Amino acid sequence: MKELTIVKIGGIVIDQEENLKQFLSDFCELKGHKILVHGGGKLADQLSQKLGYKVKLIDGRRITDESAIKVVTMVYGGLINKQIVAALQGFKCNAMGLTGADANLILSHKRPDRGIDYGYVGDIDHVDAVGIQALLEQGITPVFAALTHDGQGNLLNTNADTIAASLATAASHLFNVRLIYCFEKKGVLTNISDDDSIINCLSYEHYQELRKSGTIAQGMLPKLDNAFETIGHGVKEVIICYAGDLKKITLDKESLGTKLEF
Repeated sequence: MKELTIVKIGGIVIDQEENLKQFLSDFCELKGHKILVHGGGKLADQLSQKLGYKVKLIDGRRITDESAIKVVTMVYGGLINKQIVAALQGFKCNAMGLTGADANLILSHKRPDRGIDYGYVGDIDHVDAVGIQALLEQGITPVFAALTHDGQGNLLNTNADTIAASLATAASHLFNVRLIYCFEKKGVLTNISDDDSIINCLSYEHYQELRKSGTIAQGMLPKLDNAFETIGHGVKEVIICYAGDLKKITLDKESLGTKLEF
C-alpha cells in the first residue's frame, strides 16, 4: 500500500505568521500523499470576545452554541483554512480547503446531552476514505478545517484532533498511515512549564497513570485519547511533536517528539 501522512497543526503556531509559514513549507516537502488538519481555537476565542460572546470549555472541549458555531465557521472554514490553502499553493502544493460537509466526506451527529450540552458539536460517524483517496490520487492535498456536518443541513464543530484520528483510522484500510500531531511544545511533557520534560515514548498504561494523577490534563486529553485509539485500529505510527521539528522527523528521521505505543 502507498504511504499517507496525516498532520494536524494546532496551538499558537497558527497565530504566528512566520512559524506557520515555515511549518507549511516543511509540510510541502513531505514525500507521498499527505493531508493537513487544522484547528484555530485561539483565533475563534479572540473573535468571540470581540463580539461579546463568552467562550466555554469543558475538559479542553468547546461548548458550541448558535453564536459559537457561526464564529468557528467563519474562523476555521473561512479565514484560517483559506489562508493555509493560499500559502500551500504558494509553495507549489496543490491544496484544497475542505470541511466534512464538502463532498459529504465526514458525516457526524450532534453529541447527545448526557449531563453536558455541548451544543453544535459533532461526533464522527463516517469518513469517506474512498472519496479522499480519489482526491489524493489526483494530486490534491486536502486541508480539513475542524468542521463536519450531520447530513441535515447543520455544520458541527468537531475537535481537530478527532478529525485527524478519524481520517487516519478510515484511511488505514487503503494506505500505510502515519499520524503526526504538531503544536508549540516538543511533545508530551510531564511538566507543562518545562520543555525538557518530554516523554519520548508513551505507552497507553503510562498515559492512564499520568491522566489519573492530573499530570496530563485539559486539551491534551482528547488528543491522546484519539491518538491511542488509532493505533488500535491500523495506524502504523503516531507522533506528537513541535511543529518546527516536522521536517527533521519525516525527512531526516530524527527521533524527536513523543512516539505513542499501544
